[in-house]
Amino acid sequence: MHQTLISANDTWVLWAILAGWAAVSIYLEQRFKWAAKLTGAIIALLGALILSNLYIIPTDAPTYDAVWNYVIPLAIPLLLFQANLRKIWNESGRMLIIFLISSIGTVVGVTLSFFFLKNAIPDLDKIAGMETGSYIGGSVNFAALAAKFHTPGELVSSAIVADNLLMAFYFFILIAMPALSFFRKHFRTPYIDAIEKDSTSGANNQAASYWKGKEVSLKDIALAAGSAFVLVALSFKLANWFDKLIPSGDHVNFFYNLLNGLFGDHYLMLTTITVLAVSIFHRFFENINGAQELGTYLIYIFFVVIGVPASVPLLIENAPLLLIFVLIIIIGNMIVTLIFGKLFKFSLEEMILASNANAGGPTTAAAMAIAKGWTELIVPILVVGTLGYIIGNYIGTAMEYLLSHVM
Repeated sequence: MHQTLISANDTWVLWAILAGWAAVSIYLEQRFKWAAKLTGAIIALLGALILSNLYIIPTDAPTYDAVWNYVIPLAIPLLLFQANLRKIWNESGRMLIIFLISSIGTVVGVTLSFFFLKNAIPDLDKIAGMETGSYIGGSVNFAALAAKFHTPGELVSSAIVADNLLMAFYFFILIAMPALSFFRKHFRTPYIDAIEKDSTSGANNQAASYWKGKEVSLKDIALAAGSAFVLVALSFKLANWFDKLIPSGDHVNFFYNLLNGLFGDHYLMLTTITVLAVSIFHRFFENINGAQELGTYLIYIFFVVIGVPASVPLLIENAPLLLIFVLIIIIGNMIVTLIFGKLFKFSLEEMILASNANAGGPTTAAAMAIAKGWTELIVPILVVGTLGYIIGNYIGTAMEYLLSHVM
């Protein structure tokens, strides 16, 4: 491992970089049109990628673990405070269909990629399972499946580099698609058309317009933060209790493993408890201002962190074929999403966000919806994209088993 300018134990400096660059990314996104088109999420990721590849910051540090362990769990409920299922079912139900279609595209891409490269990359069945989870729910699933499969550390590092680089590349493509005449000609774009017809909206930076100032009181901040902590603590305690109560592992049958996975998973329980609480006590949560802003800022810190492990020299040295492997997955996802999205008359915006949610998770998709001004799709893609956290691990596990035993 190379010596870096800032050591892994320099906690405060690393926090300053993570939190500071997240703030800079948000500022740039709302201040400049070029940054709004790129999105703050990509700016955050690229900044970390540059810093890590110039050996300014380390690729692994306890500070990054803290983001995974604490920042992400707190961000999820904050972002779901407006997710009253009774209000958004019609839109979310539609988004769910295209999201699942896009997930099928991931499975198709993984299968083809494995078939072409299974003799060239060691332990590719495990990588295939990890990447299936990653491209159905994002990096959270990648980490969970890497631990589940006991994948060798150097292979995990190379795979996450390929994953992050290709994910960033794919986000660039998704961001650019609405501006290309081919897609505007062959696909419906109702949300883009509405923005272009609205001269005021068209003249402004969409991210800045969406995140315009609103009245936020000390009570709002206290209730938002306090509720998030309570929901995380309650959900994680329940998940731990179910994990101990329900047996799992190779020695028990599939049904028990399924139950353990459903009730013993921290993120699944957190999402379930939050959505239930918000749907039941919707007046309380809907009246809290500032929760979405707090949650989004925390997610921007996460965007910075996922760009850190993308070490280009490590990828070139260890596993350049992994880039091709992940590229085939992305192409499979895109082709299936566009073909069947067109067939079932989905809009281009819905297809782009569904594919984004598969590749990066609900938060990257919501960030793109915000940046593009597709405000009606923000909460639906957050809710539906969160499903990727749930099904991604199961589909990834199933793919690893099938590819290792059948193909």
